[in-house]
Amino acid sequence: MDRTRPVLAVFAAAALAVSGITALSSAARAADADLAKNGGFEAGLDSWTCSANSGTAVKSPVHGGSSALQATPAGNDYAQCAQTVTVQPNSQYSLAGYVRGSYVYLGASGTGTTDVSTWTQSAPDWQQLTTSFRTGPSTTKVTIYTHGWYATGAYYADDISLTGPAGTVGQPPATPTGLTAGAVTSSSVALSWSAVTGATGYAIYRDGVKVQTASGTSATVSGLSAATSYSFQVTAVNDAGESAKSTAVTAKTSTGSGPSTGLPTHALVGYLHASFANGSGYTRLADVPDSWDVIDLAFGEPTSATSGDIRFNRCPVSECANVESDADFKAAVKAKQAAGKKVLISIGGANGQVQLTTTAARDTFVSSVSNIIDTYGLDGLDIDFEGHSLSLDASDTNFKSPTTPVVVNLISALKTLKAKYGSKFVLSMAPETFFVQLGYQFYGTGKFGGQDPRCGAYLPVIYALRDDLTLLHVQDYNSGPIMGLDNQYHTMGGADFHIAMTDMLLTGFPVAGDTNNMFPALRPDQIAIGMPASVNAGNGYVAPAEVTKTLDCLTKKVSCGSYTTHGTWPTLRGLMTWSINWDRYSNWEFQKTFDGYFG
Repeated sequence: MDRTRPVLAVFAAAALAVSGITALSSAARAADADLAKNGGFEAGLDSWTCSANSGTAVKSPVHGGSSALQATPAGNDYAQCAQTVTVQPNSQYSLAGYVRGSYVYLGASGTGTTDVSTWTQSAPDWQQLTTSFRTGPSTTKVTIYTHGWYATGAYYADDISLTGPAGTVGQPPATPTGLTAGAVTSSSVALSWSAVTGATGYAIYRDGVKVQTASGTSATVSGLSAATSYSFQVTAVNDAGESAKSTAVTAKTSTGSGPSTGLPTHALVGYLHASFANGSGYTRLADVPDSWDVIDLAFGEPTSATSGDIRFNRCPVSECANVESDADFKAAVKAKQAAGKKVLISIGGANGQVQLTTTAARDTFVSSVSNIIDTYGLDGLDIDFEGHSLSLDASDTNFKSPTTPVVVNLISALKTLKAKYGSKFVLSMAPETFFVQLGYQFYGTGKFGGQDPRCGAYLPVIYALRDDLTLLHVQDYNSGPIMGLDNQYHTMGGADFHIAMTDMLLTGFPVAGDTNNMFPALRPDQIAIGMPASVNAGNGYVAPAEVTKTLDCLTKKVSCGSYTTHGTWPTLRGLMTWSINWDRYSNWEFQKTFDGYFG
């Protein structure tokens, strides 16, 4: 959050020159069969696996049938979608498919002879690609694939076929037994079952819909709604196919009520420019209307980026002519608290880079923040780390067990502060989308390096503090396009962006596309949606009608537009805005929208 003007986060990737090999196709013999499963994508992505969760089945455009594949390259991923097919050794095969888009590839690997691929530089309409290969003397499996290229936009594929003699696939495994529900939280259920001989993996179904896979005999299904009953089944999978579904087991998630912090069911959160003035003007704390339930004092800033020494310097008279005295400011804090409001110190902002690189900086952070809280009698702390405050080391790849010092030390510091002040201590965070939702596609530098090490860097902090966190209000502004759980990119400027970004937090998502590494859903009472108060406050402003659509969709599942949410959350905590000052400048438009909706 910037004192002066917003900075638009830009996500870009360099376009690369590419080359390909075109192989000649051969006619299929009459006795040959089409071995590709779901080559027309009529069953969604069944039998296909797409890198970085980049693919989805769409209804338009299609070449044949009612569905086709759409896959979107992003960053260091070129959106490969593949399946492994059982074949015969020393046999001839023809691979064909229809594609459209720029730089679209179709190929086969693991042939045992010469792997092949063919491609088109530009296909504005459906174009058929064909190639052929012969398997090696011991080859029984071949992987067929399609992919795009870096930063070239979405491509489409349909009616993919692999023609040749069928391999020996055997029988699908037996149906799993012993399915049991274990540990239950407000958003997850742990499952376990007995091993099945010959199974290479398992598929988990929730209420009849496949939701994830597992390589072993246990899994945790996340992204569930609190106090809700679900039916689960599991199947066993091998190269021959999938078993019948197991006997169902039912489990109900817990209520998910977090620690009592005295917040109303629906809360309005705003940042108050307490240490500086800008074009919005200075607003005295006592003059903040009663509609504001949480007031974040902006900002506490470090004496240097790595010192951990946080200072809260109130706006000087030379900059804020109408600033109140320290005595009046402290009195206003007490008056707000007496009225049931929460007043927090917000640390960071666009100008306040905080990097706790050492344990000494961590301890200084704890003592200096405690001093600010005690001096002004505040209710808690808001973490608004931006820029380069959080960045992951290249070796730090697991958000559940971080090793990067600035992350580990921040987690430790926040847990210490929470323990010091007790259960009523209010802890909130205001990360940018780059540090949270972008983690759906990218985490840190990535498997192959080259990604921005800040990608998803807030995820380990949120995860570690999930039971202590009062509010998470991601800044749904000053953001580039972000891919949602529908595998479509969403951009600022309307309800769609807020709906998609918030659904990710309330549903949970696989980090960097890894379905075995799920970031679990947060409780709806922990979520407030971050929006700019006016066009002056930041990029991504939406009019009151779009704010109402957002709330209608998430709390009532109406007015959702093209995005389908994964649940309905009537206990969503509320809205956050940058800022109270800018809302006052705009005749309290944001506050009036909130009051008009929640009463």
